[in-house]
Amino acid sequence: MALRELKVCLLGDTGVGKSSIVWRFVEDSFDPNINPTIGASFMTKTVQYQNELHKFLIWDTAGQERFRALAPMYYRGSAAAIIVYDITKEETFSTLKNWVKELRQHGPPNIVVAIAGNKCDLNDVREVMEKDAKDYADSIHAIFVETSAKNAININELFIEISRRIPSTDANPPSTGKGFKLRRQPSVTKRSCC
Repeated sequence: MALRELKVCLLGDTGVGKSSIVWRFVEDSFDPNINPTIGASFMTKTVQYQNELHKFLIWDTAGQERFRALAPMYYRGSAAAIIVYDITKEETFSTLKNWVKELRQHGPPNIVVAIAGNKCDLNDVREVMEKDAKDYADSIHAIFVETSAKNAININELFIEISRRIPSTDANPPSTGKGFKLRRQPSVTKRSCC
């Protein structure tokens, strides 16, 4: 079985739950007292997808403004970027749009972008409507999913959808010297928080 390494970076404001998403995916655990990331942290997880093994090389970047200049070092060469916002904080969704703009300007041209609205277990204090976020994700041809790292909602599904969107190695033989073209896929929403 072929092994593919897929670099994935997580971007977004501090406190939105980027580290919690990574921990839930890699370790299947949740720590309500997790400390803010300094610079970036790195974890890996290998999963089977169809007839391949996908080894996710996950870079969890710090959300604090003082570390923002380091982000290009982590998303450069990435197969995918997960941009996370907190559904209970409207400003984190506004900032997300700046991350998308920066990725489009400076990131890899064929990067798979996923928008993750985290903390959907806190629906009673929601500030960002799911439809608004989904419409935005559709407008930029991004994966959209609402997640809860705390309750393990849509975490694995998010990474499965990234695997699905990554072009297979036999889609374009390496001898052609050409890039690949991503086709638009419908957004994924597998499980609901509500």
